[in-house]
Amino acid sequence: MNLRSARETDAAAIYAPYVTGSTASFETEPPDAAEMAARLAAHPTMPWLVAVAADGALLGYAYASPHRARAGYRWSVETSVYLAEPGRGTGAALTSALLESCASAGFESAYAGIALPSDASVALHERLGFTRIGVFPRVWFKDGRWIDVGWWYRPLAPGVGAPGD
Repeated sequence: MNLRSARETDAAAIYAPYVTGSTASFETEPPDAAEMAARLAAHPTMPWLVAVAADGALLGYAYASPHRARAGYRWSVETSVYLAEPGRGTGAALTSALLESCASAGFESAYAGIALPSDASVALHERLGFTRIGVFPRVWFKDGRWIDVGWWYRPLAPGVGAPGD
């Protein structure tokens, strides 16, 4: 497995089944390649990584996005990871590399929102040092039911003094 920066066409095929076949995605319609490319370009300081098999097959991707839009949140990121085949260590490799990249870029805190229940995603995040900080109960509706979203936090940098821009 090789990790590299994402290209504009990488993520759409992996992400679509999460949108249409699970409650793991907070979307209801799968974005096409053009929309995914626009998302990648929207925040050029935020890393997007993909895992690629030796034969060139995409195994998964992970990315960081702004945690919130207001300026005071600019040192915090929200992380996401999506896998073509969960359970092979790809999620840990991608998320670890993503967190390192975010820390190197000067971000202070990482957050992950996880649609519950998702034992595998919770285990992955907690294994990588995320701590559960709360749950938004019944925060969104998909597939005929209300979904709770748990929130996890992980520090990226020591946070000594005022952060740099």
